Amino acid sequence: MNLALSIVGSPLSPQGDVNTIISLLMYLSFILFMFFGQKIQVRLMLLEVDGVLKRLEFMKNEAKLLSLKTLRDIGKPKEDPTPELNVLLEQFLITPEGMDPAGIVWKLDHILDVREMKFKDDVKRIAPEADESQVNNLENLIEASQALNTIYRIIRHFYLLGKRTSSFYIIFQIQMVLPLIMQEADALMAAAKAFSQGQPIGDGAGALVAAKLMQGKEKRKVEKDIVVAETMIEGRRVISIKAEGPGGNVGKPGDAIRQIIEENNGKIAMVVMVDAALKLEGDKTGDIGEGIGAAIGGPGTERFKIEEEAVKHKIQVYAIIIKESILEAIAPMKKEISEGAESALARIRKLILDRTKEGETVIVAGIGNTVGIGQ
Repeated sequence: MNLALSIVGSPLSPQGDVNTIISLLMYLSFILFMFFGQKIQVRLMLLEVDGVLKRLEFMKNEAKLLSLKTLRDIGKPKEDPTPELNVLLEQFLITPEGMDPAGIVWKLDHILDVREMKFKDDVKRIAPEADESQVNNLENLIEASQALNTIYRIIRHFYLLGKRTSSFYIIFQIQMVLPLIMQEADALMAAAKAFSQGQPIGDGAGALVAAKLMQGKEKRKVEKDIVVAETMIEGRRVISIKAEGPGGNVGKPGDAIRQIIEENNGKIAMVVMVDAALKLEGDKTGDIGEGIGAAIGGPGTERFKIEEEAVKHKIQVYAIIIKESILEAIAPMKKEISEGAESALARIRKLILDRTKEGETVIVAGIGNTVGIGQ
């Protein structure tokens, strides 16, 4: 019996042959991965990036075709707008030299003004039949297409560079950020569709709050593309401001707030700024947050102006934010965000009553893109 067992378990038996083959395969796999593991991993990552790159190319082309269709439908150009659109999609901005930071805010502000003026003039030229609101929407649509084009070109650059050099670290870095890049690309694609149809987007939540305060009141225009209206809340004079809609527009709220403060000789009790803000994962869309400071995004020039005026005249600045994701911010406005604007309005009213006295003046600034939102 012992002899039989030893024969069955011996290397010459079928079971012994299988065990030997499995062991050899394991050793061979170990040796292969030890010497070629990184190259195999690079190939797998390149395949993943290649798939994302093809999807980005499709999205970039789709956004460009949507821009062309909207330009032709609204602007009715006499010539093919494709060459002019290609130039706009490749346009870039060089920020001021920051080696000597003194006065850099005003340099950047000037460059942004020049860039916006040229971009809008170019859009007007290739869409001669479009009115002012439509020009603003077309400008935003082309900017979304431009952003998708830039993302595609950057990812393509690192993909081809990593492929040519077989550099593990180049491919690894870009593969790590692909989920965030695709999230932003999806958001831009949704934004392009919203701007082509003139639909309100999530970023317009702050502007929507100001529009609700302005409803039925006399409006006037101040500074660049900003409208103002006055109302009373239990004896407090409330001056509401927002960018002029319903075209896609953000205006220059910093200049507008400065002008209003000067018109009132600095006698402003409080500035309340309302804006959309990116939520953290797990936060509920449309929830309201309250804080201190100037709630406004962008390159920072407008926030700088507001903070300068607040310090100069000792004005309290409060922030009310409406939470949303990056996709929700530039996609068509969701019901939860619209309801959040109502909640923000109630929070502003409470803040004004708690922090000011009767007879005082308050500025409420609705920050955000006003596409699809009038006044």
